[in-house]
Amino acid sequence: MALSYKARRRWSLVILLVGLPAYIVAAVAVMSTLDRPPLWLELFVYIALGVVWALPFKFVFRGVGKADPNASDDTTGEGR
Repeated sequence: MALSYKARRRWSLVILLVGLPAYIVAAVAVMSTLDRPPLWLELFVYIALGVVWALPFKFVFRGVGKADPNASDDTTGEGR
């Protein structure tokens, strides 16, 4: 089941405004329960977690920043 362009835009907003902050809080909470690792290891873990969160949502974010591929040229607002 493929999502429409409009649905992908909405889901990407929900993921960025709700999911990402929740993921950040969860990552910090998990890291704070452990003994403090060396700075380089902690930095590596946060960078890895920062990349890993987006992998499951790759299909949602693909092409969202571009114009709607199904819209005609008259509705894109170009030329204003």
